[in-house]
Amino acid sequence: MKVTQTHYETFKRGSKTYFNSSLFFPEYIRRDVFALYGFVRVADDFVDSTPQDAEGFYRFTKRYRQAMAGEPSGDTIVDSFVELLRRREFDPKWVDAFLHSMELDLSKRCYDSLDETLEYIYGSAEVIGLFMARIMDLPFRSYESAKLQGRAMQYINFIRDIDEDLSLGRRYLPLDGSSLVKLERDYVSKQADEFCSFVRHHLDLYRRWQAEAESGYHFIPKRYLIPVKTASDMYRWTARRIERNPLVVYTRKVKPPKIRIMLQVFKNALTI
Repeated sequence: MKVTQTHYETFKRGSKTYFNSSLFFPEYIRRDVFALYGFVRVADDFVDSTPQDAEGFYRFTKRYRQAMAGEPSGDTIVDSFVELLRRREFDPKWVDAFLHSMELDLSKRCYDSLDETLEYIYGSAEVIGLFMARIMDLPFRSYESAKLQGRAMQYINFIRDIDEDLSLGRRYLPLDGSSLVKLERDYVSKQADEFCSFVRHHLDLYRRWQAEAESGYHFIPKRYLIPVKTASDMYRWTARRIERNPLVVYTRKVKPPKIRIMLQVFKNALTI
């Protein structure tokens, strides 16, 4: 399977940390990672656009179903993903879960309990960890850790993107257990202490899941672990920056600069 410029540009546009870390996979793994992230990024873009492109999303889903039925869709992103699915033996139920979570973004606005949020995360992120485990040909015993890696990364994104998600009419972080009734900036500015406690509580959840994910790193060969660990290290860096001043999520999107990602790659190459 050939990775096209469309795959490259779609992935690069969608995630600085994932993209730059993934460049350090061996070529035969990198090719499959680009095919995977091309598919999930395009689906996500339909539901995250302003205004949302529900028709585009459902056409995309239809092309996927068409390709799965054995008829090439003519969509490079879809057809290369289906080829990857068959070659790496992805469970189609994982794809169904992913598309279900993306479809939820077309209608569901607020998640009021952690269970609700985790149900969404299973499709939006945990199955991505499972796809990656299949691409790296990891044993079944690694799958729980792979899911938790996806969960942890998605959760820190939810924390980092509170303000951006609110602009899309969404709140993924449940408010139960706090005295906050909403997360809009004007309200939070008057509840700063409670908000900071709220964010730090959710950062603790992220760290717990990340630690559990790392317990499975011994399943990952070193040549694959370098980019995986680099990506998780950069999310940990993001968490530290937010914990210092949780209100920063309303003023900028906390992301590591490319030079920091590259330095972390080389550090991990020397120490893993």
